[in-house]
Amino acid sequence: MYLVDPPAGLPAISLVFVQSRDGNTGAANPDDLGGGPTDKHLIYEGVSRVAADAVLAGASTAAGTRVFFSVWHPELVNLRQELGLVRHPAQIVLSRDGRVDAERTLLFNVPEVPVFILAGAACRDRCREQFAGRPWITVIPLDPDGLPAALARLRDHHGIRRISAIGGRAAASSLLDAGLVQDLWLTTAPKPGGDPNTPFYVGQRPPAFDLIVRKRETETAAPIVLEHLKVR
Repeated sequence: MYLVDPPAGLPAISLVFVQSRDGNTGAANPDDLGGGPTDKHLIYEGVSRVAADAVLAGASTAAGTRVFFSVWHPELVNLRQELGLVRHPAQIVLSRDGRVDAERTLLFNVPEVPVFILAGAACRDRCREQFAGRPWITVIPLDPDGLPAALARLRDHHGIRRISAIGGRAAASSLLDAGLVQDLWLTTAPKPGGDPNTPFYVGQRPPAFDLIVRKRETETAAPIVLEHLKVR
């Protein structure tokens, strides 16, 4: 069962973002956006992905020697086990142009955790040798049928039924524009900040949402607000 049903034959996808009070989601250090430990540990690394088969990110978001998408709190690790899920979600990277560095990206170098690259033609050409030496990496072409076909293949061939998508903004907007996201976990920090003019959606058709639940801190004059929203 899903809180919000996905289209037939496709994985359920939840989008997860933290934004500053003035709506910015871009920052060199995401902690600078002001979501705090509640957002990071309870939402971002917690309830939004504890039941996920995979975590999806754009290539820039996935880059780095310390970046690996999983759950870490012992209670959440135990909950994944109770749900019959493997220790770590699969890692999904969306890259159309192949601007990735497999040698210096941690999540490409954990052989026991499968990685799926949703790859455009340029990515497949540029990164063929990088991926060929890593048999735990599966490349899924994005063309000619785009994201829906690639995600259907993830579900049908690899058993990926629930995905937590964490950005960046271009990846999130592509998923929303294709009608592939069912719900959004949005944390709004109490202070302005982040890189100016960096909303989580950068496409041409801003999505509409229906509120599922809103929670607000009550013990501070500048509360963090958590919203769980259904994509209309």
